Amino acid sequence: MTSSGTPRPRLIATDLDGTLLRHDKTVSPRTVEALAAAEEAGIEVIFVTGRPARWMDVVSEHVHGHGLAICGNGATVVDLHRGSELVEVRPLPLEDATAVVGRMQLAVPGVSFAVERTTGFHHDPAYPPLHMDPAVEVAPVEKLLDAGMTGEAGPIVKLLAHHGELGPDDFLSLGRDTAGAHAEFTRSSPTALLEISGRGVSKASTLARRCARQGIRPEEVVAFGDMPNDLEMLGWAGTSYAMANAHPAVLAATGRRTASNEEDGVAVVIERLLAG
Repeated sequence: MTSSGTPRPRLIATDLDGTLLRHDKTVSPRTVEALAAAEEAGIEVIFVTGRPARWMDVVSEHVHGHGLAICGNGATVVDLHRGSELVEVRPLPLEDATAVVGRMQLAVPGVSFAVERTTGFHHDPAYPPLHMDPAVEVAPVEKLLDAGMTGEAGPIVKLLAHHGELGPDDFLSLGRDTAGAHAEFTRSSPTALLEISGRGVSKASTLARRCARQGIRPEEVVAFGDMPNDLEMLGWAGTSYAMANAHPAVLAATGRRTASNEEDGVAVVIERLLAG
């Protein structure tokens, strides 16, 4: 038990961008030390992120013990000790992805799409290109979702929808209202970029599955996050912290605060937990 009478945590679940990582996408020496100290004390650390597995090199050397990370907002579990090898996949079914695209094209003129599969990233010609992560294929989204590609390209882990004019939160509400019956909608970008996963797939649900397999209860989990895609996880964990730089919805929904990502807010709490 801690000094406050709550169970000693067995697992720390932390988001990456805007939470554990600084704005330059690095892990500070203080945070590296705190993560190692937590693992040394017997507290498992797991990264839970919207990032695809191929973007995990920035933290791969800081995963101890099991080596697992939850990526794609819960769509994949990867082993960072084994080069981001996929351990579990919770895909977005093709029929649901197709329904989302069709409904959003009708309801939201100007929307563009990208398709994240286990084998790589694809987008339609209107989608803003990622220079750090070139697409495997650029083609109309209908072709990218063609059923004939499913086997050769791997399952869909996430659909992304972008709009150049709508506000991010307005776009999220519109997406959920338009096609929420077919998929889970969330966002983590400061721009109008929606991240769309299979029904029931979220950071929280995949984390809960992993914890259940290890006999870890929610009250034994401490979680950190900053954006709407963290909300379910923060609500599930027994103890949750919003970063000082968090989205207003996260600050409103989370009772505890820590310092910003630039001020090593995750490390601040870990140090306090270990000292307590």
